Amino acid sequence: MRTFSLDIGNTAVKYGCFEADELLESAAGQTAAQVRAAVARWQPEHVIVASVAEPTAQWAAELQALVPGRVVEFVPATTALPIRNGYATPHTLGADRLAAAVGAAWLLPGRDVVIIDAGTAIKCDLVEGGHTFRGGSIAPGLSMRFQALHTFTGRLPLLSHHATEGQVPLIGTDTESAIRSGVVNGAVAEVQGLLAEYQAKFPRLAVVLAGGDTAFFRTRLKGPIFVIPELVLMGLNRILVHHVST
Repeated sequence: MRTFSLDIGNTAVKYGCFEADELLESAAGQTAAQVRAAVARWQPEHVIVASVAEPTAQWAAELQALVPGRVVEFVPATTALPIRNGYATPHTLGADRLAAAVGAAWLLPGRDVVIIDAGTAIKCDLVEGGHTFRGGSIAPGLSMRFQALHTFTGRLPLLSHHATEGQVPLIGTDTESAIRSGVVNGAVAEVQGLLAEYQAKFPRLAVVLAGGDTAFFRTRLKGPIFVIPELVLMGLNRILVHHVST
């Protein structure tokens, strides 16, 4: 079975093409025309659409005209899942966080898993026992931290973390290096500290790293980590398969 997952994020539109649960193609930074072209070329039977940025109805209507099967609009509060959603306010839960949890539960069955999804925001979320999403934390991502320092001060420059390579010195010796130390080293220390807290509560915890800043964090975090950049797309695909097979 060929399927297509569409993830509309705050920063970029991403898609994944699957066949028999295997991700064979993915792309980010896509326009609506590029998404339609990918669907026409891939010819999936079914499609799932998720968004944290805009309503999905228009996307779903356009895609339904291109596929013979179902187009599922993923709504965390109401869409049936292959895992339990233990979040207290599911109507406020981002589709990307829940999709990542489904993906982690599928890839690491029966495990306690913490997911670090590093993108526009840095989300750390727990899947308990491979079957229940518990929630976690949301913090500003790297770009947002640099932007905030520039926006809410009078003279601090706007820097980009994409220009940061290698380790950032702890002690910044000028304004630019001091900003980089605060943002980069601070974010890494924050995530590492959260992981230590989770590992104290769940000794056999698996750690999964995903999101657009995966490459940045993978060289800076300590300990064994599963690096799965396309975790959200994989989770969306599992939700779609759950719908069309039940």
